[in-house]
Amino acid sequence: MDDRIPGTDAEWRKLLSHEEYRVLREQGTEPAFSGKYWDEKGTGTYRCRGCGSPLFTATAKYDSGTGWPSFYEPVDNDAVGTETDSSLFMTRTEVHCSRCRGHLGHLFPDGPEPTGLRYCVNSCSLDLDQSESRGESNSASRKAGDA
Repeated sequence: MDDRIPGTDAEWRKLLSHEEYRVLREQGTEPAFSGKYWDEKGTGTYRCRGCGSPLFTATAKYDSGTGWPSFYEPVDNDAVGTETDSSLFMTRTEVHCSRCRGHLGHLFPDGPEPTGLRYCVNSCSLDLDQSESRGESNSASRKAGDA
Protein backbone atom coordinates (compact mmCIF):
# COMPACT_ATOMS: atom_id res chain seq x y z
CA MET A 1 0.00 0.00 0.00
CA ASP A 2 1.42 3.41 -0.84
CA ASP A 3 1.97 6.12 1.76
CA ARG A 4 -0.70 8.49 0.46
CA ILE A 5 -4.03 8.66 2.29
CA PRO A 6 -7.05 9.09 -0.01
CA GLY A 7 -8.39 12.61 0.10
CA THR A 8 -11.80 12.18 -1.43
CA ASP A 9 -14.79 9.96 -0.86
CA ALA A 10 -14.38 8.56 -4.39
CA GLU A 11 -10.77 7.56 -3.67
CA TRP A 12 -11.81 5.78 -0.47
CA ARG A 13 -14.57 3.93 -2.34
CA LYS A 14 -12.07 2.81 -4.98
CA LEU A 15 -9.60 1.55 -2.35
CA LEU A 16 -12.03 -0.24 -0.03
CA SER A 17 -14.69 -2.91 -0.49
CA HIS A 18 -18.30 -1.92 0.25
CA GLU A 19 -18.12 -3.44 3.77
CA GLU A 20 -14.69 -1.93 4.52
CA TYR A 21 -15.97 1.49 3.43
CA ARG A 22 -19.11 1.13 5.57
CA VAL A 23 -17.04 0.31 8.67
CA LEU A 24 -13.95 2.51 8.20
CA ARG A 25 -15.57 5.62 6.73
CA GLU A 26 -19.18 5.42 8.00
CA GLN A 27 -18.51 4.03 11.52
CA GLY A 28 -20.31 0.76 10.83
CA THR A 29 -19.94 -2.54 12.65
CA GLU A 30 -19.60 -5.97 11.11
CA PRO A 31 -21.67 -8.79 12.64
CA ALA A 32 -20.04 -10.71 15.51
CA PHE A 33 -18.22 -13.92 14.53
CA SER A 34 -18.29 -12.91 10.84
CA GLY A 35 -14.90 -11.27 10.30
CA LYS A 36 -11.79 -13.11 9.21
CA TYR A 37 -9.71 -12.19 12.29
CA TRP A 38 -12.09 -12.82 15.21
CA ASP A 39 -10.53 -16.27 15.80
CA GLU A 40 -7.11 -15.67 14.17
CA LYS A 41 -4.16 -17.11 16.11
CA GLY A 42 -1.29 -16.16 13.77
CA THR A 43 1.64 -13.91 14.60
CA GLY A 44 2.37 -10.52 13.14
CA THR A 45 1.17 -6.94 13.17
CA TYR A 46 -2.39 -5.83 12.53
CA ARG A 47 -2.38 -2.81 10.22
CA CYS A 48 -5.08 -0.34 9.27
CA ARG A 49 -6.91 -1.52 6.14
CA GLY A 50 -7.33 2.11 5.10
CA CYS A 51 -3.75 3.37 5.27
CA GLY A 52 -1.48 0.50 6.35
CA SER A 53 -0.39 2.00 9.67
CA PRO A 54 0.57 -0.54 12.37
CA LEU A 55 -2.16 -0.66 15.03
CA PHE A 56 -1.92 -3.81 17.18
CA THR A 57 0.43 -6.78 17.65
CA ALA A 58 -0.80 -10.35 17.59
CA THR A 59 0.72 -10.80 21.06
CA ALA A 60 -1.74 -8.21 22.45
CA LYS A 61 -4.71 -10.06 20.92
CA TYR A 62 -6.88 -12.25 23.13
CA ASP A 63 -10.17 -14.14 22.96
CA SER A 64 -12.76 -11.88 24.55
CA GLY A 65 -15.66 -14.15 23.60
CA THR A 66 -17.39 -11.27 21.80
CA GLY A 67 -16.86 -12.43 18.20
CA TRP A 68 -14.61 -9.51 17.25
CA PRO A 69 -10.82 -9.30 17.37
CA SER A 70 -9.89 -7.91 20.78
CA PHE A 71 -6.62 -6.40 21.93
CA TYR A 72 -5.52 -5.15 25.33
CA GLU A 73 -3.33 -2.36 23.90
CA PRO A 74 -2.26 -0.74 20.61
CA VAL A 75 1.20 -1.19 19.13
CA ASP A 76 2.12 2.21 20.62
CA ASN A 77 0.25 5.05 22.30
CA ASP A 78 0.05 7.13 19.12
CA ALA A 79 -1.31 4.37 16.83
CA VAL A 80 -4.98 4.89 17.65
CA GLY A 81 -7.14 7.77 18.77
CA THR A 82 -10.39 7.80 20.69
CA GLU A 83 -13.47 9.96 20.91
CA THR A 84 -16.89 9.79 22.51
CA ASP A 85 -19.53 7.97 20.47
CA SER A 86 -23.10 8.74 21.54
CA SER A 87 -24.89 6.80 18.79
CA LEU A 88 -27.36 3.96 19.37
CA PHE A 89 -28.72 5.57 22.57
CA MET A 90 -25.55 4.86 24.57
CA THR A 91 -22.18 6.45 25.23
CA ARG A 92 -19.12 4.49 24.18
CA THR A 93 -15.50 5.27 23.31
CA GLU A 94 -14.84 4.98 19.58
CA VAL A 95 -11.37 3.88 18.44
CA HIS A 96 -9.96 5.13 15.14
CA CYS A 97 -6.66 5.00 13.25
CA SER A 98 -4.61 8.05 14.21
CA ARG A 99 -3.26 8.41 10.69
CA CYS A 100 -6.34 8.18 8.43
CA ARG A 101 -9.06 8.43 11.11
CA GLY A 102 -10.66 5.20 9.89
CA HIS A 103 -13.16 3.75 12.38
CA LEU A 104 -11.81 0.58 13.99
CA GLY A 105 -14.28 -0.24 16.74
CA HIS A 106 -14.73 0.63 20.41
CA LEU A 107 -12.76 0.63 23.66
CA PHE A 108 -14.11 -0.93 26.85
CA PRO A 109 -12.70 -1.07 30.41
CA ASP A 110 -13.24 -4.84 30.81
CA GLY A 111 -10.05 -6.28 29.30
CA PRO A 112 -7.32 -8.42 30.81
CA GLU A 113 -4.19 -7.30 32.60
CA PRO A 114 -1.79 -5.63 32.14
CA THR A 115 -4.03 -2.78 30.91
CA GLY A 116 -7.59 -3.80 31.83
CA LEU A 117 -8.69 -2.53 28.40
CA ARG A 118 -10.50 -4.21 25.50
CA TYR A 119 -10.03 -2.69 22.05
CA CYS A 120 -12.92 -4.39 20.25
CA VAL A 121 -12.10 -4.05 16.54
CA ASN A 122 -13.85 -4.89 13.27
CA SER A 123 -11.89 -7.46 11.24
CA CYS A 124 -12.51 -5.64 7.98
CA SER A 125 -10.71 -2.55 9.30
CA LEU A 126 -7.51 -4.61 9.68
CA ASP A 127 -4.87 -6.37 7.60
CA LEU A 128 -2.64 -8.93 9.35
CA ASP A 129 0.97 -8.49 8.24
CA GLN A 130 2.55 -11.83 9.13
CA SER A 131 5.89 -10.80 7.64
CA GLU A 132 6.30 -8.29 10.47
CA SER A 133 6.30 -9.95 13.85
CA ARG A 134 7.03 -7.45 16.60
CA GLY A 135 7.48 -10.21 19.14
CA GLU A 136 6.14 -8.76 22.36
CA SER A 137 3.40 -6.39 23.33
CA ASN A 138 3.90 -2.71 24.07
CA SER A 139 3.43 -3.17 27.85
CA ALA A 140 5.78 -6.18 27.96
CA SER A 141 8.53 -4.16 26.29
CA ARG A 142 7.92 -1.24 28.70
CA LYS A 143 8.11 -3.59 31.68
CA ALA A 144 11.35 -5.12 30.38
CA GLY A 145 12.78 -1.62 29.95
CA ASP A 146 11.89 -0.79 33.56
CA ALA A 147 13.94 -3.68 34.93
